Amino acid sequence: MVENVSKIFTMHYSRTLKQMAVSVAKGLPLSETFKAVDDVSFTVEQGESIGLMGLNGSGKSTLLKIINGVMRPDGGRVLTRGRIAGLIAKGAGFHPQLTGRENLYLNAAILGMNEAETNAKFDEIVDFASIGKFLDIPVSHYSSGMYARLGFSVAVHVDADIFLADEVLAVGDRPFKKKCMEKMQEIRHQGTTIFYVSHAAASVRNMCDRVLVLESGRLTYDSKVVPGGSVQGGIHYLHYDDTTEEEHADEELGSEI
Repeated sequence: MVENVSKIFTMHYSRTLKQMAVSVAKGLPLSETFKAVDDVSFTVEQGESIGLMGLNGSGKSTLLKIINGVMRPDGGRVLTRGRIAGLIAKGAGFHPQLTGRENLYLNAAILGMNEAETNAKFDEIVDFASIGKFLDIPVSHYSSGMYARLGFSVAVHVDADIFLADEVLAVGDRPFKKKCMEKMQEIRHQGTTIFYVSHAAASVRNMCDRVLVLESGRLTYDSKVVPGGSVQGGIHYLHYDDTTEEEHADEELGSEI
């Protein structure tokens, strides 16, 4: 349950003494606060698949981090039940000087897996990540795609009650994206609650049974609350159903899973 949640950030415009002096002389503000998440409330039932959508800067990732417990809200509260796992930022929880193998164990521990669980699933995680000989080199040498492969692979092998995925398909080649979607469908069919942040309309249609739309930090569309609401209704609300070349490719990927 997310109840009247708000998160406020402060932007500092001037950093040097000279810049501050000039700003003060001109009567310009030195800082400004804004609400990244503004009084958001909704309730989710166990097993629902939520598509969290909105334009860049709408507050999606911030809200996901609050649900995950990485950030604390400045107002309101979030109540969750069970283990939470997922990938909310590329490279989150990774130490650049450690190898892929070491970061696998580190990331798994952060997500709540003990050593025995990690050992039991180690081969599955490595096989899914498909990073081969790079497993035993520092992740500072990894490409963005390799970061995504290892991070996502660890996350999807956690036995979680709530799975959070923030633009997990934004990085990676087509075969890996297809494999990710198939794995997320498997998690979904196990009855896990899913929050899926994406701009890809076809993926949201295939993955989600409910859509929440954020605009400037406020919840403006909830397909479960709006009369006659639907996943497609949320996509249409954002004008994401306009046909483009990228959408055709997304539709093709979505039809494969």
